[in-house]
Amino acid sequence: MGVVNVTPDSFSDGGRFLEAPAAIAHGKQLIAEGAAILDIGGESTRPGAAPVSVEEELRRVLPVIEGLAGQGATISVDTSKPEVMRAAARAGAGMINDVRALQEPGALQAAAESDCFLCLMHMQGEPRTMQTAPTYGDVVNEVKAFLMGRAQTCRAAGIGPERIVIDPGFGFGKTLAHNLELLRRLGELQATGFPVLVGVSRKSMIAALLGRPPSERVHGSIALAVLAAANGARIVRAHDVAATVDALKILAAVREGK
Repeated sequence: MGVVNVTPDSFSDGGRFLEAPAAIAHGKQLIAEGAAILDIGGESTRPGAAPVSVEEELRRVLPVIEGLAGQGATISVDTSKPEVMRAAARAGAGMINDVRALQEPGALQAAAESDCFLCLMHMQGEPRTMQTAPTYGDVVNEVKAFLMGRAQTCRAAGIGPERIVIDPGFGFGKTLAHNLELLRRLGELQATGFPVLVGVSRKSMIAALLGRPPSERVHGSIALAVLAAANGARIVRAHDVAATVDALKILAAVREGK
């Protein structure tokens, strides 16, 4: 899953692809590099991020979705707003990636009415405050319980289990220790039967381990992506698609013995 941030303030590449032509060109490049899914977002969810209006989010993402639909990759819209979900699905999106796991008013219904795949993510708190003091008894069990609860709510709303993907939400209300524990025990989430999506690309956990700014986190991101895939992740969300695809091809060859 390649990342296309149509925002001025995303932590890694905010502002680089704010205008639709630049975002569309970037998306096409990520497809050429091997992205099977493009995740298009018009509202930053980094720690401390300010909310964006429905109108502004639509203005940012719809032209990009329309420009990249039919280009060979599934289009995912990274949003929590039901209005954006509906408009994105009409514009050609095939996946809804929601950091709030369809908990916003109207989001569950909007998702159920679409034919989109759905990614349910765990987040403790809200983006503006989630990293203030995250606490858990057992982070893996608590994250799993939340995600299974949301999956059950989706199924009760008529959403088939084959449409559901789960994401433990690395960095979303988690300390470094929480993130590492989730990565070590990712198999426990895989064992639920739902495909697991992992987003660790360029995140602050790499800075905590290596002391590097976002632009210098490629090697750390690739290491985490390979570990995630080895531990059961089915989808890896990445900024540096070509390098990540190469690394995952090597992992696949080792596993398959060819």
